[in-house]
Amino acid sequence: MEDKKLKVLIVSSEVAPYAKSGGLGDVAGSLPKALKELGVDVRVVLPKYKTIKNEHFEDVKYLGSFDTNLSWRTQKAGILLKEADVPVYFIENDYYFYRDGLYGYGDDNERFAFFCKATLDMLSFIDFYPDVIHCNDWQTGPLCLLLKETYRKLIYYSKIKTLYTIHNLQYQGVFGRETMDLLDVPDYCFTNGDLEFYGNVSYMKAGLIYADKISTVSETYAKEIQTEQYGYGMDGILRFKKDNLCGIINGIDFNENNPATDTRLYKNFDINSIEIKKENKRELQKELGLEERDVPIISIISRLADQKGIDLVAQIFDELMHEDVQFVVLGTGESRYEHMFKSFEYRYKGKVCSNIMFDATRAQRIYASSDIFLMPSLFEPCGLGQMFSLRYGTVPVVRKTGGLADTIFHYNTETKEGNGFVFETYDSNGLLWAIKEALKVYNMGEEEWSHVVKNAMSCNYSWENSARKYVELYKSL
Repeated sequence: MEDKKLKVLIVSSEVAPYAKSGGLGDVAGSLPKALKELGVDVRVVLPKYKTIKNEHFEDVKYLGSFDTNLSWRTQKAGILLKEADVPVYFIENDYYFYRDGLYGYGDDNERFAFFCKATLDMLSFIDFYPDVIHCNDWQTGPLCLLLKETYRKLIYYSKIKTLYTIHNLQYQGVFGRETMDLLDVPDYCFTNGDLEFYGNVSYMKAGLIYADKISTVSETYAKEIQTEQYGYGMDGILRFKKDNLCGIINGIDFNENNPATDTRLYKNFDINSIEIKKENKRELQKELGLEERDVPIISIISRLADQKGIDLVAQIFDELMHEDVQFVVLGTGESRYEHMFKSFEYRYKGKVCSNIMFDATRAQRIYASSDIFLMPSLFEPCGLGQMFSLRYGTVPVVRKTGGLADTIFHYNTETKEGNGFVFETYDSNGLLWAIKEALKVYNMGEEEWSHVVKNAMSCNYSWENSARKYVELYKSL
């Protein structure tokens, strides 16, 4: 393995900047660049969705097409190649992927069975046989199964290994038993329990059972998912496979997310000029219609759902508004929470701004202009929001779970150590206590607050360290 270049194919249902609905897209977009810098021959494959902007196909080559069989149906798979630093392959089939969204369709089992089979068929078509296929989340679970049960009989496929990464165990790709016909694998794969999940077929379980190794996106989450509380019915399998399970924290792209050069900010700054954050704050207040004065801004950039702790925020909001603070939220999600934040904005004019949308530029401006960033998650496999906020000198308030526990450490005014404020038990009192701890330090004055801000900005959660760990994991396979 040392003598030749390590070859890796990353298979993901979403890859930024082409298609993204959450953290998976960010990871599949940025990890390959870091692997490339470490000398890995890395390539990426994803479906060619209707939602991908035309500009991404300006310099794409059409390599041809082939037939992929799903039960009684034969479908064409077109292959397009974007030759960039990291080559990206798009699998084209308008019947499956020319739709307004990425997921949530009644035939998602068929769509992603096709994607997995077409990806494996593509290897011989492009004459690229990787050492490791790196699969991500339930949409790619069948690939691990198909490689072991079907394709491994072909000589060029026989030595390929698979790594399966869990980004969020809650989403498991569970479909009816008829899905077995689509996969065209022996029935014993179901009857022996490998795919069976409460009478149905689980694509997530296929990945967990058939992959050579499993990883997830933080060390703490790797432990948590082996418990009943966080295992969503898969904890027994994960305890059984624990010797082949590891946690590697995600990273963020430090070049793209650099407060010193980010063109989306009102004013650029770095760790030696954190006072410029105040200028960003004033511009944000002006843009969002908040009172323009020196007051701590608390922000949330999140999917508005219970998993993200929004129910806790709801419980403490009126009490929080007794403090001299401003509050900014950006995100979409459950309609009850969207309406709730709109009503808070109406009730607390000039103190609250709700942005029920997703806007990448506004997100960066909020990261760079806020003082405190809330992430009180019920569970959080890794979390990227706290890493973005650290990078831009906005101090996180988080619950101690998953990747938040691995990246945020409670600030100590005596030792000046710590990069945020942490509460443990999932309840609103804990969240309110942690926010008040942050406000107490903020109100101690600029000198004290600058300690925690500089600690935050000194953290290195770039992809460099994590990518090295992935390389070691690939080599161990």
